[in-house]
Amino acid sequence: MSDTEQVRGPLLDVRDLHAGYGPVEVLHGVDFTVGHGEIVVILGANGAGKTTTMRAISGTINRRGALHFGGRDITKESASEIVQCGIAQVPQGRGTFVDLTVEDNLRVGAITRNDADVAGDIERWFDVFPRLKERRTQKAGSLSGGEQQMLAIARAVMSRPRLLLCDEPSLGLAPIVVQELFRTLQQLNDEEDVAVLLVEQNANLAIEVADRVYVLETGSIAASGDAAQMRDDESIRKAYLGY
Repeated sequence: MSDTEQVRGPLLDVRDLHAGYGPVEVLHGVDFTVGHGEIVVILGANGAGKTTTMRAISGTINRRGALHFGGRDITKESASEIVQCGIAQVPQGRGTFVDLTVEDNLRVGAITRNDADVAGDIERWFDVFPRLKERRTQKAGSLSGGEQQMLAIARAVMSRPRLLLCDEPSLGLAPIVVQELFRTLQQLNDEEDVAVLLVEQNANLAIEVADRVYVLETGSIAASGDAAQMRDDESIRKAYLGY
């Protein structure tokens, strides 16, 4: 992160975040940040609260605390308002509109935009994912799992977000497809300066692309640090990296 980015503060600043479902609180005062142009990874066991964190940021569940994005208080904003301010999510399980065509899914992703570049962006993402171009008139439900995940990512970035939330993008996919998806995320980050907050079961792969890492345990942050530092931490290696 540059000195200029440090002066202007983080892109996403989350403080004392509490969230859950009904009477059950899953997150208990979580604090973390995502800097401009950073890739930040949240690691944690099943049930630690990773997906709840993503849903709380995107405004799809009730939460309390303080969330600021680009200096703007989004704590009380709705899911649609949060998308409009520059946050897009690739949810766990892909979440494509299965009865819409591939191209129509991409148009839905750009629904908050009122510019003339939507068609150009669709063709751009067809260039990034040629398999989607081949299937542009097919219903999304007829695609393979890997193709649906590609579509989910392309649809999310059609809104031209400044921050992309990715919840378990590799889930259920073949290793070669996972490598392709992660290359695309890195390309987005490098070329478009899109920050990424990533929850990922493949901890080894996730930590390789990350700038910083947080470890979530039973709804609280248990550890955090630079990716290289966390990779060298023996307890992190044993618990999440398998060596």
